[in-house]
Amino acid sequence: MSEYQYYEFLAIDRPLNDAEQAEVRALSTRARITATSFVNEYHWGDLKGNPSRLMERYYDAHLYVANWGTHRVMFRLPCDLLDQVVVEDYCVGDQVSAWTTHEFTLLELTSADHAGEFDFDYDSETLLSGIIGVRAELAAGDLRPLYLAWLAAYGAWERDEDVFDRDADDDLEPPVPPGLGALTAAQRALADFLRLDDDLIAIAAQASPPLEQTTDDSEDLGAWVARLPVAEKDRLLARVAQGEAARVRMELLRRFRGDTAPTSPAPARRTVADLLDDAARRRADRERQAAAQRAKDEARREQARLKARERRLDTLADEEDAAWSRVDALIATRKPAEYDAAVTLLTDLRALAEREDRYDTFTLRTTALRQAHARKPTLIQRLEQAGI
Repeated sequence: MSEYQYYEFLAIDRPLNDAEQAEVRALSTRARITATSFVNEYHWGDLKGNPSRLMERYYDAHLYVANWGTHRVMFRLPCDLLDQVVVEDYCVGDQVSAWTTHEFTLLELTSADHAGEFDFDYDSETLLSGIIGVRAELAAGDLRPLYLAWLAAYGAWERDEDVFDRDADDDLEPPVPPGLGALTAAQRALADFLRLDDDLIAIAAQASPPLEQTTDDSEDLGAWVARLPVAEKDRLLARVAQGEAARVRMELLRRFRGDTAPTSPAPARRTVADLLDDAARRRADRERQAAAQRAKDEARREQARLKARERRLDTLADEEDAAWSRVDALIATRKPAEYDAAVTLLTDLRALAEREDRYDTFTLRTTALRQAHARKPTLIQRLEQAGI
């Protein structure tokens, strides 16, 4: 298996200055580097820098894939927008981890599947663009990406029984956020990237209350902003003018949602075993239903084939003598393709003879035909393959 690794980093809240770009350039002369991105593919060798350190110093998002089955995505957010105490509820070993610097919370989500050879059927360069939206969602207080990452970590247990000890069966799920039954496009992309099973998502969503449809209603948001103190609005506007528009937006949305979100009782927390077992049962039921539907569809197609065959034989019964003449004419061409057409027609004539209890007559005619053309091995071979 040839080696393949893909690294991508994005600077979202603040572009890198010239000095920072030069520092990053020192790590790779082949990477495509701009003020907001770093992209490189490796077919041998590896990145000289440490992705975690690069995230701490320069970038807000990172994606990594390798053809031995490793998927990794990382996000960096200001500590006041992503509290590590909240994140810790969703951390699972090396699969979901987080740490803080003096200013940022960093989140690392990993999926590994080393079961065999991996041929990429996707474009690596499109992956992060599909997932990056979850960073803004996390900053706005949406915890669904964290729960999906936690669920994907334990979902790997279904692929690799050595990922966790049996004691992990009794681990309790973290707080279930609302809206798991209606994931955003970015959350769906994250779930796919982390190899999260749809049946497991469906089971988890059973305890997730629906999202309020008016969460970000523009009129409600405008009214909420209007009620903010004038001095605070002035400070926010000054930060926007200083280039912090993206961060100010995330802060405002987080506060707005926190102030307007309806309160609902927390559902009972389920164990990992509950979730995995229920997902396995759901998957088995779905597969049984799919198999039953396939059998039903095949029976319907077979019935249609039988009806079509009967109609074809009815037509053939009215033109049987002409059909035998057609067989002779096709064979007389000495062309393999025409031999195939002759054998197909003989097969229908055989079916007609069986239906009308005249198989002996058919046998006599085909025996005579074989004798007449015994020196045509290509034809004889086709007749034998068709059992004629």
